[in-house]
Amino acid sequence: MKTLKFTNGDTMHAIGLGTWKSTGADVKKAVKDALHAGYRHIDTAAAYGNEEVIGEALSEIFAEGKIFREDVFITSKLWNDSHAEGQVIPALQDSLKKLQLDYLDLYLIHWPVAFRNGVDFPKKPEDYLTPEEAPIIETWKQMEKAKKDGLAKHIGVSNFSDVKLKELIVKASVKPEMNQVELHPLLQQDDLLAYCKSENVLVTAYSPLGSGDRSDSMKGENEPNLLEIDTIKDIAKKHNASAGQILISWHNHRGNAAIPKSTSKEHIKENFKAASIELDETDMKAIAKLDEHYRFITGKFFEEPSKGYKDIYDENSPIVEGVKKGIQKVKNLF
Repeated sequence: MKTLKFTNGDTMHAIGLGTWKSTGADVKKAVKDALHAGYRHIDTAAAYGNEEVIGEALSEIFAEGKIFREDVFITSKLWNDSHAEGQVIPALQDSLKKLQLDYLDLYLIHWPVAFRNGVDFPKKPEDYLTPEEAPIIETWKQMEKAKKDGLAKHIGVSNFSDVKLKELIVKASVKPEMNQVELHPLLQQDDLLAYCKSENVLVTAYSPLGSGDRSDSMKGENEPNLLEIDTIKDIAKKHNASAGQILISWHNHRGNAAIPKSTSKEHIKENFKAASIELDETDMKAIAKLDEHYRFITGKFFEEPSKGYKDIYDENSPIVEGVKKGIQKVKNLF
C-alpha cells in the first residue's frame, strides 16, 4: 500500500474507507470489513451522523487484540456550526467521545463556511455567520490548539481553493497539513495539486468514483458516470481490473490519497486491491485528456451572497476561467 507522509514522519494509507452517506449497521459492518481486509485509514465527519456507530466498530475491532488503535489512521471533520470562538475544541471532544477515541489522527475544517451554532443546514440567511463574524483564521487558531493539546495529531482543511489556502497559510502559525477536495478524471485540479505540493500540504480525494449514490436533490441534470467513461473502461480492460480500481489507482499515481465509499464487502476489498495496479505513462496521458473541470459537489447549496458566501471554490476568478478555456481547447484537438 502506498502511503502519504506528513512532515513529522507519520504516514497515512493512500486508500482509505470513505463513510459519507453510510449509516447504522451498514457503516458499522463496512468499517469492520475494511479493517479486516487491510484498510488502516478511515474517514468520517461530524456531519455524516455516523461517528457513534463507527466508534462502536472501532472499539469492537480493537478489543479483538489483533488491530490496535495506533495502527489505524482516523480522520473526522469540524462542522460549519462550530467555527466561532470557543466552539472547535468542544466539537472535537464530542467527536472523540462518539468515536470512543483519545485523539484523532487528522481533524479538518469541513468547509470554509460558518453557521450559527446548532444549525445543521441553513434555511435562511440568518443561519449563517459572516466571514467577519467567524474568520477562518480564528477557527484555525482553535485547530492549532487542538493539535498542541494532543487531541489531533494533524490538522487540515477540506473544500479549500488555492486562494483560500494561501490566505490561511499567510496568517497561520501551523500550516494546514491536508486539503480534502473533490478529485477525479473529470475534475483534475492540477493547479491546486501543484500549489499544495509546493506548500507540503497533502491532498485527499473525496468522491473519487463520482458519488453516484447521492440524493437526487444534490444531483445535476444528466450527470456523467465516471465508471462508464470509455477511456477508463478501456484501461480497466487492459489491466484486467474494474473501472473503479482504475479511478482509485489514478489518484495514487498522482501522489494523493483517495477515500472511496462502499458498504459492500466485495467492493471494499476490490477498492483496496487498486493499490497493486500500475498505470503506465500512456494510461496517465489518456486520463489527463478527460478533464472537464466538472464538479459533482458544486457547493451551491452553501452560497449566500448576503452573508459573504458566493463562489465557494473561487471558480469565477480570471485564472480559473482561463484554465477552463485551456482545457476545452486541448479537448478540441482530440
